[in-house]
Amino acid sequence: MSNNYNDGWVPRTRLGRKVQDGEIDSMEQALQTGLPLKEAEVVDQLLPGLDDEVLDINMVQRMTDSGRRVKFRCVVAVGNRDGFVGYAEARDDQVGSAIQKAIDVAKLNIIDVSRGCGSWECGCGRPHTVALKTTGKAGSVEVELLPAPRGLGLAGGETVRNVLELAGIEDIWTRSSGNTRTTVNFAKATFLALRNTAEARVPQHALEQREVIE
Repeated sequence: MSNNYNDGWVPRTRLGRKVQDGEIDSMEQALQTGLPLKEAEVVDQLLPGLDDEVLDINMVQRMTDSGRRVKFRCVVAVGNRDGFVGYAEARDDQVGSAIQKAIDVAKLNIIDVSRGCGSWECGCGRPHTVALKTTGKAGSVEVELLPAPRGLGLAGGETVRNVLELAGIEDIWTRSSGNTRTTVNFAKATFLALRNTAEARVPQHALEQREVIE
């Protein structure tokens, strides 16, 4: 990867300096260092062309001593459609500012999704689905992701599909429960399920083993 960094970016963290100096040249490597990701510019350099999706925009009101204050809450997911995805929500007085703030925070929450061919119905060996069954919970909403055979597609609601597409998942079975009409919890539960795959990686040789159920 070439080190064509944006002019004017002065890294404030150890990870940022390593990226700018060329010691780290991939997002996977950056996450594996264990160093905290606190600069969105790091993601901009290691994952150029990151896509973003605004999942929900809501107006929230709060009473203060000076009167009623209105803000906009935006829920955003970002991803490169090839294994990396992030999620965040943010509030601001203006819609545009809230969206940009959420995008920046989502970049700091980026994860490396464990993909593979985890379905017993498939066995193609390509990273088209999640490597193992996983669940995520946010509020009353619980989302379960199950490996699916190639060609099935994304069997889930629109919110789930949006997050999964940004993560580079092509085929999957999903189950959900709770108040799934609450987009913020639905999207967050999906992201947390994907994050669980990143935290519980399965060795490649284990993924290649298939149990035959008679």
